[in-house]
Amino acid sequence: MGARSSRRLQPADPPMALDTLPPELLVQVLSHVPPRGLVTQCRLVCRAWRDVVDGPTVWLLHLARDRSAEGRALYALALRCLPNSEEDEEFPFCALARYCLRAPLGRNLIFNSCGERGFKGWEVEHGGNGWAVEKNLTLVPGAPSQTCFVTSFEWCFKRQLVDLVMEGVWQELLDSAQIEICVADWWGARENCGCVYRLRVRLLDVYENEVVKFSASPNPVLQWTERGCRQVSHVFTNFGKGIRYVSFEQYGRDTRSWVGHYGALVTHSSVKVRIRLS
Repeated sequence: MGARSSRRLQPADPPMALDTLPPELLVQVLSHVPPRGLVTQCRLVCRAWRDVVDGPTVWLLHLARDRSAEGRALYALALRCLPNSEEDEEFPFCALARYCLRAPLGRNLIFNSCGERGFKGWEVEHGGNGWAVEKNLTLVPGAPSQTCFVTSFEWCFKRQLVDLVMEGVWQELLDSAQIEICVADWWGARENCGCVYRLRVRLLDVYENEVVKFSASPNPVLQWTERGCRQVSHVFTNFGKGIRYVSFEQYGRDTRSWVGHYGALVTHSSVKVRIRLS
């Protein structure tokens, strides 16, 4: 029998370390890391990785992977309206990183919208016996909590200031004329007592000067006429450049001057940002 020929195994190539990758390949690799991992772990590895995370390219690759209609529209806008890196000194991460971390589009930017955390996040002025938080009298669809804020026999006021840039919408995107700001509020009355409700939402510039506003003053609800909540809403479009804040302001009282909390109920307040697709 003939001798078998021996086949020598070729030594395997040593694995390539990530720190030896060319910069363009390193960006591609890191773009597959979730946003939070990029800023909390990858950014701390070395200066080269920090420079990648602090730059726009890795975040643009993240945006490019969203193939929904809104995702494609956002990516096209991001290429046209790249953030000004000189303005990022106010924040710890670059604007595109903040966007990917905070995911502001379609998210309710109002904190504690139903009173599930008491009055946290709201500037409050108490009239009469002041504001209170109670369980909803009727189901409010889509609300994160079935609780509501209740007013008293004198005007009660509360306000929340939403910083759109801090929430992840960079300034150049806000100025692109392709952004819409959708605001909504649910309000109602007790069956045994009438109420009055007012809503004012103002778009403010960086100095908190009013640029444009929306006001709603529905007819007062009369005693023994209805019970439950209804919604008021508005969409801001073509609001010009320089918008930074949304001031969401609510007023309410009862119509009978009863001691206690028989005034307007407010809940499930919302401020949402979306891309205009048409």
